Amino acid sequence: MVPRLMAVTRLCQSITDFLRDDEGQDLIEYTLLLAFVSLSTAALFTNAGTSVSKIWSVSNSTLSTAVVKAAS
Repeated sequence: MVPRLMAVTRLCQSITDFLRDDEGQDLIEYTLLLAFVSLSTAALFTNAGTSVSKIWSVSNSTLSTAVVKAAS
C-alpha cells in the first residue's frame, strides 16, 4: 500500500510542478504580441496604399492639366 501512496504523491507533485512551470509562457506572449503588431501593420499599409494611389491619381491629373495649358 505504501508504494502506491508514494506513486500517487509523486504523480501529484509532477502535476503541480507542471502547472507552476511558466518558462514557455513568455515565448507565447511574445509570439502573440508579434502577431498583433504584424496584423496591425498589414492593415495600416493596406489603407496607406489606397491613399497613396488616390494621391498619385490626383497629382497625375493635375500635372496633365498643367501640361495641356502650358502647351496651348
